[in-house]
Amino acid sequence: MMEESYSIPLSSLIEEFNFEKIFLPEDADSILVTTPEIDRPGLALAGFFDIFESDRIQLIGNAEHKYLSNMNEEERLRHIEDFISRHPIAVILTAGHEPLPQFTEMCRKYYVPLLRSLELTTDLMAALYASLNVSLAPRITRHGVLVEVYGEGLLLLGDSGVGKSETAIELVKRGHRLIADDAVEIKKVSAKSLVGSAPEIIRHYVELRGIGIVDVRRLFGMGAVKDTEKIDLVVSLEVWVQGKMYDRLGLDDSTVEILGIELPSVTIPVKPGRNLAIILEIAAMNNRQKKMGYNTAEEFNKKIMGMMGVQ
Repeated sequence: MMEESYSIPLSSLIEEFNFEKIFLPEDADSILVTTPEIDRPGLALAGFFDIFESDRIQLIGNAEHKYLSNMNEEERLRHIEDFISRHPIAVILTAGHEPLPQFTEMCRKYYVPLLRSLELTTDLMAALYASLNVSLAPRITRHGVLVEVYGEGLLLLGDSGVGKSETAIELVKRGHRLIADDAVEIKKVSAKSLVGSAPEIIRHYVELRGIGIVDVRRLFGMGAVKDTEKIDLVVSLEVWVQGKMYDRLGLDDSTVEILGIELPSVTIPVKPGRNLAIILEIAAMNNRQKKMGYNTAEEFNKKIMGMMGVQ
């Protein structure tokens, strides 16, 4: 199965980073950036193209500018044309450098976008990579609810009608924040991190059976919602099954795999009389405590073993 790829229009980056447009060959909306990788083309400008990637944004900083400036005009034109003729997705001059005439000429000849930024090369590279890494991240959409509780992102999963949305509203009333209800868009932003958000059309809305759609932001204020949140714990809500053995000590370290990342998970049985909001608050605090190196279940087990004389 081929991995799905994503793209972002160059126009979005121009707007986000306020790039000066020295030359754009066409509507920037039709120029698509497909990789978060960014290059400084020192080797390419020196004539080495064996590993040149034309789909990467190319940054021309102080070193590249100085290298080209030390050439005579004929040599400079040849090196720049060799580089631009490979059709990089875009060339960005950093630190406010004035474009060398040969750059403007060749970018117009080969229809390559030429932009300029006042940011230093290393600062711009880091910011661009961070932005593209989120925009182009692998992603899936899961049916569920995402809430932030005491700084922990809890992804609530379970069958329709089990009480996910009602629990989210109760958590919001208790001072926590809603990120997504019903559909959660999950992005893999690093080798260890997943970030969830809501599709724009349903952002800040919750569906409550018997009432309908409610706007959480308008009912509870801006502090009750958040656009994105890292997923720290997956909580599976299921109807209580009489006779089923549920974890009572917390010694089982269960995980769920999403986009190749293993996330800690717990299963919480639901039945009338259980206050799920409080239980989820405890789950969030307990998960945070584990990340800080303290596992209550393990400490309790050690005490029991000590009382029984087991080393």
